[in-house]
Amino acid sequence: MGDRFIPVRSAMDFDVANLLLTTQEIKKDRSSRSDYYQKLLSECFLNNRTRIFVFKSKPPAPVNEMFQEYLGSSCKSRVVKQWRHIPKNAERTLDAPNMIGDYCLSLLDWGSSNVLAVALGSTVYLWNASNRYCSELVSVGDDGPITSVSWSPDGQVLAIGLNNSQVELWDPRASQRLRTLRRAHRFCVGSMAWNDKILTTGGMDGRICNHDVRVENRILQNYSGHTHEICGLKWSLSGQKLASGGRDNLVHIWDISMASANHRPSQNQWLHRFNDHTAAVKALAWCPFRHNLLVSGGGGTDWCIKFWNTQTGDLLNSVNTGSQVSALLWSKHERELLSSHGLPNNQLTLWRYPSMTKITELTGHTSPVLFMAQSPDGCRVASAAADERLKFWAIFESPEVPKHVAETANAGPFASFSHIRRAK
Repeated sequence: MGDRFIPVRSAMDFDVANLLLTTQEIKKDRSSRSDYYQKLLSECFLNNRTRIFVFKSKPPAPVNEMFQEYLGSSCKSRVVKQWRHIPKNAERTLDAPNMIGDYCLSLLDWGSSNVLAVALGSTVYLWNASNRYCSELVSVGDDGPITSVSWSPDGQVLAIGLNNSQVELWDPRASQRLRTLRRAHRFCVGSMAWNDKILTTGGMDGRICNHDVRVENRILQNYSGHTHEICGLKWSLSGQKLASGGRDNLVHIWDISMASANHRPSQNQWLHRFNDHTAAVKALAWCPFRHNLLVSGGGGTDWCIKFWNTQTGDLLNSVNTGSQVSALLWSKHERELLSSHGLPNNQLTLWRYPSMTKITELTGHTSPVLFMAQSPDGCRVASAAADERLKFWAIFESPEVPKHVAETANAGPFASFSHIRRAK
């Protein structure tokens, strides 16, 4: 077994080394010649103790140490996201005569093909937002007025609900009626929602019906639970759950498998029934980033926006907005929620989720804002009210998308029609 090397620790200057490691160097104002002389002395007599546990030379001192310190702290700091500018005024305001001021109707929808459908009295107008071309699709005459419009998911078919309880399916590209859905309802059809090739309709009779639009007059199933007029319908993004709101102040959550072929099923079909609202419920919106989260808004004097866990049936939050809630839209880019309201301010309110703090309020309508529709890119919103005004807002502008120059109100998309006046 070899001999061990036992160092003589008394010769290692541990005390001096510890002092040099733990003591901050005191800098003095010396000339360059003095600094060089001191360095030579250190190398010769102190055996270069300034490099204890250091395996390379120190970098040269910065010219301005305060500036260097600022750079170091700024690199470590978190980059703050620049908040976008939200214009307070509408990009465009159009005069829309014969707009029906009924809370339970759905007279505005913006399709995935970037075409906005607007129902004014007994006529449907289409505005192509890509080329700003406007056209009249159909005027239903005595079968009107039109009570709802809804685009299919692919933007190729427009469903039109009528006051006579029928629903017409139209191909806008060919300006051709494809078929008419009859015998589903006894009164006007005020709410519609698509789930792929299934069109769900809600009527004043309280019935909710699923139609296979590929087959003439094919009523697949019914949902029974409301006792008064259906005001709102929304399918979840997965297509598995349907939310409905009615004039009976109820919100129902239905599973797609719970639909019945019988008009009056013998047992309750709903997955959940929420009775916390104290007025009619029209505004419904499924959260795009939490699939089981539904938000509902109450009309009349309810004034509340409520958040529901549709998996457990729990009420997560309730916010009193101070006015009737008629429509709700989630942002596609941020965790934000937009609501439209009635008296006293007739405003659009943008909320930050989940704190529900107000980001901004947009005013301009002189009567309750009953209808809202969101552009396919999620950046813009169209609103319509009983004041016969149609307004376009740059609310959800994505920070990644270059800002568009606001359009003037002079060249309205409906300017080619003499009977639709531009707002003054």
